[in-house]
Amino acid sequence: MADTALVTGAAGGIGYEFCKLLGHKGYNLVMVDMNAQGLENASSLLSQEVNTSIHTFVQDLSTEDAASSIVSFTQEKGLEIDLIFNNAGFGNFGYFAESNWDKDRAMLQVHVVTPTYLIKLLLPGMISRGKGYILNNASVAAFVPGPLMSTYHASKSYLLNFTQALANEMKGTGIKVMVICPGMTKTNFSKANGNGDPNIKFNIMNSDHVAEYAFEALMRGKVVAVPGFWNKLSAFLPRLLSSHTVANMVGNIQRKNHAKRTDEKALKSI
Repeated sequence: MADTALVTGAAGGIGYEFCKLLGHKGYNLVMVDMNAQGLENASSLLSQEVNTSIHTFVQDLSTEDAASSIVSFTQEKGLEIDLIFNNAGFGNFGYFAESNWDKDRAMLQVHVVTPTYLIKLLLPGMISRGKGYILNNASVAAFVPGPLMSTYHASKSYLLNFTQALANEMKGTGIKVMVICPGMTKTNFSKANGNGDPNIKFNIMNSDHVAEYAFEALMRGKVVAVPGFWNKLSAFLPRLLSSHTVANMVGNIQRKNHAKRTDEKALKSI
């Protein structure tokens, strides 16, 4: 019987590419996303390429009952989840004092609470079967403090640390746990957080390359995987410089992006 993978944020970007890769490798899929139309389009497109079972579940991961609703759906379908990819995420760009709290709260729920509880609910089954894969999508942002994206960076740092601790706990169980930490990637993420035209553009990866890198690293048993030379350098930077210096560097870049965004808004209003 084919293994079954559950992927959040599956309607596009890295999530969709990861589903596509898994489908070609024979995995049955549970695709989860809050974008109903996008999810329908993605599953329809994927069903033309792969010959595996595809289930879709529309769910807003920022709600308190998101994880339990997803697991209830898999149980109703009689599915055992062999691989979890907590991929869904978004950012909130701007000064914390001025940011929208509802968006910050929703982001923390999506990045921290829902993926943690989803793992909590599905992990016992994996342990009892003696096999399983858990993959969390953090970011190179997890390695550094991020002025103007403070809650985003902090939430990704949580995923990084949680994953490393869980991987240690799962030694000898047959379960592999990994966090992927990509840098800027060609998805809708930047547009969604209000920074669709960043200053630094040379280090933008394609989502299919990130998905392939993540899968191969997960199969090899890596715990922390950072795709791309410049991303690796960014992740290593905090080991060489003080956190104060790194925060200043990141803050300067973000303030330039913030100024650009503000100028663009002003131009659109003329």
